[in-house]
Amino acid sequence: MFFNKKKKVKALEITDKTFNNLIVETEEPILIDFWANWCGPCKVMGPVIDELAKEYEGRAVVGKVNVEVNPNLQRHFGIKSIPTIMLVHRGELKQRIPGMVTKPDLEHLLEHYIAEHEAYTDEEE
Repeated sequence: MFFNKKKKVKALEITDKTFNNLIVETEEPILIDFWANWCGPCKVMGPVIDELAKEYEGRAVVGKVNVEVNPNLQRHFGIKSIPTIMLVHRGELKQRIPGMVTKPDLEHLLEHYIAEHEAYTDEEE
């Protein structure tokens, strides 16, 4: 009667209020999807971002910023079109990709910065 329920992992909702703490407190790479409810390409990217959040849990942070609800982040980063994907690592903006991106390309991007993070962490030990 009881089934093994797989833990449903969704991308972290990042807001104007939580962004700074996330950047300061997170050593892992952070992939951020800027999106809106009315955006067709964003609806296509949404499930991909959620899949990445699940697959990279514990190795990277994958989050979403709804630009309609978080206009300060949209203004701060000068987001002019959505979806826009950004990768932040160790407090620095490393990549900014406007438009749709394939899952393999995002995986490649994450793997690159995860490897960089692991190499940096190994040097500190």
